[in-house]
Amino acid sequence: MRCPYCENEDSKVIDSRHTEDGHAIRRRRECESCGKRFTTYEKVEELILMVIKKDGRREAFDRSKLLNGIIRACEKRPVSIAEMEKIVDEIERGLNNMMEKEIDSNFIGELVMERLRELDEVAYVRFASVYRQFTDVNTFVAEVEKLLVNKKN
Repeated sequence: MRCPYCENEDSKVIDSRHTEDGHAIRRRRECESCGKRFTTYEKVEELILMVIKKDGRREAFDRSKLLNGIIRACEKRPVSIAEMEKIVDEIERGLNNMMEKEIDSNFIGELVMERLRELDEVAYVRFASVYRQFTDVNTFVAEVEKLLVNKKN
């Protein structure tokens, strides 16, 4: 680490602590050339995940946007916010573990529907109706029938 005062590259760490949020390490260093002290922070470099939308646009993955969609689907259902946040956590962790820079929005939507199908069938159908853009009642009924067939198996 280069000293901000004399540009020397040799310094020693004299104290290390986690930051309050626990997402970084604060290090107090002392330059071995001029003796001055300075602070550095070390944190994990996060991969910026881009979502490829249906129309081809790309936008940064937005956790809150995903959570809001799930909240809307689960509105007035017996699903806690903790359960909804757990779904978002699992999906976000899975996407980051894929180590891909770009993810198709269809893939993310399928992941959400898979989790909602297990959690609450009404929330699943609500989410599916927006995600799959149901155009008429027949499409809606077909999705419910698929749900019923899967439930029997």
